[in-house]
Amino acid sequence: MSEQPAAPAAPAPGGPDGAHKPHHQSFWLWVMCLTGVDYFSTLGYQPSIAYENAGLLAPLATVVLVLVTLFGALPIYSYVCGRSHAGQGSIGMLAKLVSGWGGKVLVLVLLGFAATDFVITKTLSAADAAVHLITNPHWPLAVSDDAEKTRQGIYVTSFLLVLLGASFLRGFREVIGLAVLIVGAYLVLTTVVVGAGLVHVAEHPELFNQFAHRVQHGEWYIKESDRPLAGTGLFTVIAISLLIFPKLALGLSGFETGVAVMPLVKGRGDDDPNEPKGRIANTRKLLLTAALVMSVFLICSSVVVACLIPPAHLTKVDAHGNERAGVTDTDLKAKDRALAYIAHGENPDGRLLPFFGELFGTLYDLSTVVILWFAGASAMAGLLNLVPQYLPRYGMAPEWARAVRPLVLLFTVINLVVTVIFRANVEAQGAAYATGVLVLITSACVASVIDVWQRREGRWYARISCPFLFITFVFIYTTIANVYEKPDGIKIAAFFIVTILVTSFWSRWTRSRELRFAGFRIPDAESRLMWDTIRDFELSVLVPHRPGRRSLANKEQQIRREHRIPRDLMIVFVEVQLADASEFVNEPVLRVTREEGRYVIKITGAASIAHTLAALALEMAKVGRPPEVHFGWTDDSPVSGTLGFLLFGEGNVPWMVRDLIRRAEPDEAKRPLIIVAGTA
Repeated sequence: MSEQPAAPAAPAPGGPDGAHKPHHQSFWLWVMCLTGVDYFSTLGYQPSIAYENAGLLAPLATVVLVLVTLFGALPIYSYVCGRSHAGQGSIGMLAKLVSGWGGKVLVLVLLGFAATDFVITKTLSAADAAVHLITNPHWPLAVSDDAEKTRQGIYVTSFLLVLLGASFLRGFREVIGLAVLIVGAYLVLTTVVVGAGLVHVAEHPELFNQFAHRVQHGEWYIKESDRPLAGTGLFTVIAISLLIFPKLALGLSGFETGVAVMPLVKGRGDDDPNEPKGRIANTRKLLLTAALVMSVFLICSSVVVACLIPPAHLTKVDAHGNERAGVTDTDLKAKDRALAYIAHGENPDGRLLPFFGELFGTLYDLSTVVILWFAGASAMAGLLNLVPQYLPRYGMAPEWARAVRPLVLLFTVINLVVTVIFRANVEAQGAAYATGVLVLITSACVASVIDVWQRREGRWYARISCPFLFITFVFIYTTIANVYEKPDGIKIAAFFIVTILVTSFWSRWTRSRELRFAGFRIPDAESRLMWDTIRDFELSVLVPHRPGRRSLANKEQQIRREHRIPRDLMIVFVEVQLADASEFVNEPVLRVTREEGRYVIKITGAASIAHTLAALALEMAKVGRPPEVHFGWTDDSPVSGTLGFLLFGEGNVPWMVRDLIRRAEPDEAKRPLIIVAGTA
């Protein structure tokens, strides 16, 4: 028989698997554009960052990145979308696989990395949009030196972030049609720029030959410290490319977003809501198409940039790995805008197409600025969706964290602080962005390996997914390498993690005395009948009982003697079995049985003994006279009892039940009575 609710109660907060208001669903290709504002917008700065980190080896390192994308991240997230079709992503998968305080801390740490990912997405994208505006010939303010460029960059970036926050305060919603227009226009213009570059390289093979000659002779424009191997042979080049590719991890940024937009993907009409195979299949098409499109653009753009743009316009490092003296960021004309540099016709070969130049370049700049700004909007939407799913559900955020506007104001302030700290520098923020992206992908790998292990049967080695395990090791290495090479990323991530942990546990402490009850579930008709019978009694005496310590008859005899309970008053024993004490709001299962002629209420799946007893007494008080709850004295000290209550769901139970009831029921006449006596 299906479980029935005991009484009308406020619904439990939405969680990763909770019911949500149905989303408007669209064709998967259009939804891909919503993912694309985050994924494809990285082309605005990825070619420049790749060259800054890998020099002329950028195309080879990009090939490694593409292989990891197609044969690593893509298979993992294809599996993830089949196991978290409501858009929970890697964090949602891990949240299902772990429990207890250790599990909660793990989820909070991952939320810290996710916050790093989304926040830096906004600040980095806005910073690169500012670069495209400031370096445009029509920009009204002169940029004379690095200090002025930095000052204007901070102002413009801050303005774009405030504009982003204001749009959400006015009720901004992601519009798929707008995303299709923005991504479509940007990809068309980028195709023209990159395509023209490839055609020009094909028509002038000496450009590619010059690039190959430099690579062959070790003129890589990479810092000497980034050359761990000596020599210039093929195997050395391949080995260094493998070691360098983690620095290009920004090109992996779209997968978590791709899973997050799953609820917007239209499936088949006959899809099972619990396993919508049509929606899962279409999301996999989305992920594959986005990965293929991005891979083509990454490789082609890296080749074009390496062949057409002079190294002196991209990096301060010379051919032998030494930093050139007297070179400022203002001198690096293509820094953070390599493709825009070509669109403006600033490369030494001049305009690759007749219409390249100031007008077309400005159009390309505007398209880049819009998609970068919209990428920030996508990241903001991701944060607004992610935070309310977990923190309030864990009791680790105040109730206002469910509201959009306070969160928007909070995130906007954080964005401005991050912008000032990093001085709107795109390259400096790239490490933190890559760290967040890589940790989330690694968590998806770990979650997939564990999930496959749990779903399979047989011997331990038959339950391991060897391909997933290998991919997991690849991303663990990539993450560690990225953190080692650029520790600034883990520093900013650590700030978010510590902030979330401190504020979360402080919130849990302050909210520990909320009733946090979502209703009882009664699994059978017999329990329902006896529950209704008990509630209709004129007066009930509830006595908490721990099974195994003494018999019900012995317990009743002692409780009647010490509490002076008359024989004509019926005693109802209550047994509460704890489940996960780290959960904040739960919906325990209530069964009623008859043992030795006595009513026994057995409650399982509870997160806290005190909250469960208080909720039970208050439910009974809704019908007839409020019950009495009789306790024996506890041997717990105040400190140990309080810690036991906060961490393990038990401790100082009588006092906590009384306090919870007083807080939940302001009318003294309707409050159940709490009586403490005796020694049991």
